[in-house]
Amino acid sequence: MGKLVLIRHGQSVWNAENLFTGWRDPDLTAQGIDEARAAGQLLRGASILFDGAYTSHLQRAEKTCALVLAELAQSNLPVVRHAALNERDYGALAGLNKDEARARWGDEQVHIWRRSYDTPPPEGESLKDTAARVLPYYQQHIAPALKDGKHILIAAHGNSLRALVMQLDQLSPAEIVKLNIGTGEPYVYDIDENGRALDKIILTH
Repeated sequence: MGKLVLIRHGQSVWNAENLFTGWRDPDLTAQGIDEARAAGQLLRGASILFDGAYTSHLQRAEKTCALVLAELAQSNLPVVRHAALNERDYGALAGLNKDEARARWGDEQVHIWRRSYDTPPPEGESLKDTAARVLPYYQQHIAPALKDGKHILIAAHGNSLRALVMQLDQLSPAEIVKLNIGTGEPYVYDIDENGRALDKIILTH
């Protein structure tokens, strides 16, 4: 049985500044580095080691992946980077302060853009759009290894991981609206030979 571990990157500079990030590429904060290391320590405590690792083309996720693997003494593990795992594109919202966006468009509209399944912000992606690139990549490149019993790490972003969790947990569009994945919080799934998620635990300190 394979294990799939999903980790949202640690806090980024723009997270700390309350800015919409999307495909922009800010670095981790000192807190974000600590969160990534702590995630690796949790996995070490759970005796989970990996056969493969995947991340996005954005440095906050890449660095989180590297820090996690360093805590596991697996820094030599090959890591696949692919834009299919990037955060959703926030379009016209990228770089804006979230409070300023609420003042401009209203609380309700900004909440819909952030949490709804199929309503994209101007010039950006909805969660549905994000899932349309994340899930085919997962099925083609990652799921086969899990079906073979491999242990796989995906270090990515709040919305690219929400798209995966929606499928793994069989959540509806209404249910996924309520899900927020914390930074540096490992989701550990057992995946059977048919690719189904049999069990999930969230590791916490």
